Amino acid sequence: MKRLLVCIASFFIIFSTIQPYAYAENAKLNMRIEECADLLDEVMQMPEISIPRDLLAKAKAIAIFPSVIKGGFIFGGRFGKGVALRRNRNTGEWSAPSFYTVAGGSWGLQIGGQLIDLILVITNDRGMKALLKDKFTLGGDIAGSAGPVGRNAEMSTDLMLKAGILSYSRSKGLFAGLTLKGAVVAPDNKANELYYGKAISAEDILIEHEVRPTPKAKELIKLLDKYSN
Repeated sequence: MKRLLVCIASFFIIFSTIQPYAYAENAKLNMRIEECADLLDEVMQMPEISIPRDLLAKAKAIAIFPSVIKGGFIFGGRFGKGVALRRNRNTGEWSAPSFYTVAGGSWGLQIGGQLIDLILVITNDRGMKALLKDKFTLGGDIAGSAGPVGRNAEMSTDLMLKAGILSYSRSKGLFAGLTLKGAVVAPDNKANELYYGKAISAEDILIEHEVRPTPKAKELIKLLDKYSN
């Protein structure tokens, strides 16, 4: 009986420790989604240099990374966290977000650092397959290209077919199409598990729809619907 009481007491101690941690981490992930929504809204409200709406309407998926840290001294690197959502071509509905990271290194004459906002628009099946892998390298595993900007930007079919992913980045208030060759994009499986309460893959979220969008995710989806319809 004494052993049972000790086990019960231990359980409640562990449970009381885990709960605040889980709540705090969940709040951080909700904030990440909110930051993604804020970035998308800011970018799309800049008429001449925004992502073309017809591009978003045709996109297979989108990945948003606010505040990617880029810097270095001789050796450089970048790291950021964000989310990706897939659009169902049959229904037009966006999936729940899957959490992702972006990272990469560089070498050469460089010094200093900056924050970069990054948006990746996945344009074809090759790009979608890459997004579902454990990780992929822009410009290596999948062809990438700077995306066209502005309301009247023309997108060639050739560009859509060749570039599985179109990249956009903003630094110091300037938003323009830029490539990030060598950047590695990967699912953030730990964040997905914390947020959805179970071990779940990016494919489970984006393709199989095993989880529904949370209230915070619905705010981001509402913006995506606004700018892609």
